[in-house]
Amino acid sequence: MFRAYGLYTHIRANRIRSVLLLIGFVALLHALLFSILLLINAFGGGTFEEIVARAVDQFAGSWPVAMLAAGVWFLISWFFHQRLISYATGARGISRREAPRLYNVLENLCISRGIPMPTLQIIETPALNAYAAGLKEGEYVIAVTRGLMETLSDDELEAVLGHELTHIRNRDTQLMVIAIIFAGIFAFVADLVIRTWRFPYGVWPRGGDRRDGRGRDGGAALAILIAIAIVLISWGLSTLIRFALSRTREYLADAGSVELTKNPDAMIRALRKIEKNAKFDVPSRMEAFFIENPLTGSAARLLSTHPSIDDRVAALQRYAGGTESLGSQRGDAGR
Repeated sequence: MFRAYGLYTHIRANRIRSVLLLIGFVALLHALLFSILLLINAFGGGTFEEIVARAVDQFAGSWPVAMLAAGVWFLISWFFHQRLISYATGARGISRREAPRLYNVLENLCISRGIPMPTLQIIETPALNAYAAGLKEGEYVIAVTRGLMETLSDDELEAVLGHELTHIRNRDTQLMVIAIIFAGIFAFVADLVIRTWRFPYGVWPRGGDRRDGRGRDGGAALAILIAIAIVLISWGLSTLIRFALSRTREYLADAGSVELTKNPDAMIRALRKIEKNAKFDVPSRMEAFFIENPLTGSAARLLSTHPSIDDRVAALQRYAGGTESLGSQRGDAGR
């Protein structure tokens, strides 16, 4: 009784955090627009107060246009994200004939809960990892590595597939695509600023190093510094938000797997095996999709896209009734 209450309280709290994190992206988008206007006006000349006043006036009239442009980018990514993800991760479709065991385990899970079966894909690597992707029914995909499929026992494989199904059931895959798209906006602009603007050594606003009595060049320089700072802070915050979003979703998916399979110990054993061999090459921004970070593994917790395996196992023990030891090593792959 108390374990079930703890589990669902944990899920509800993480849902609220995820919504709040996504709302934060809207604020960052507006900050990015204002920083761009500040840069443009700085090169138009004037005192700092004049530059800021013009930027504020333009922001009031241009934010709907900027939101429309971002919406166009969002729609393009919405329709083509799956091809990009599959290309980036090296995943390809796999038939039932090629992997009957994988199909049977996933199909049994889906039938037991009346869930439409996602498309299955395989990533040809000995590493142990998996991810779910997709934005709506009929487009969802679960991809597993060759190493995962060949190493895990049936109940452990079922636990991993239950984890990925939970990402789909909770619409986590939609949330992650949205988060990564918006984070990409800030990263792109920040990269453009860093690579293009050579202030104060190269580009200088109107008049080179000359200054008039009203300190126009000094005001423009200050405006440029503030604009660049806003861009860099927005990029940093968006990156941290994306990491935090991923961490909360992994706890939810672990809990959802237990709810589907009624086997917390299988989830714990699967995580312990994955922990030993999760790493393989994927583009950096794609790691958040996976059940365990395939790039950094033991990176600092603040910058990791995933909570540690120890923390996830502890949550399963506390909220889902797992009895496997926190220090459990690899289980017998044949179990």
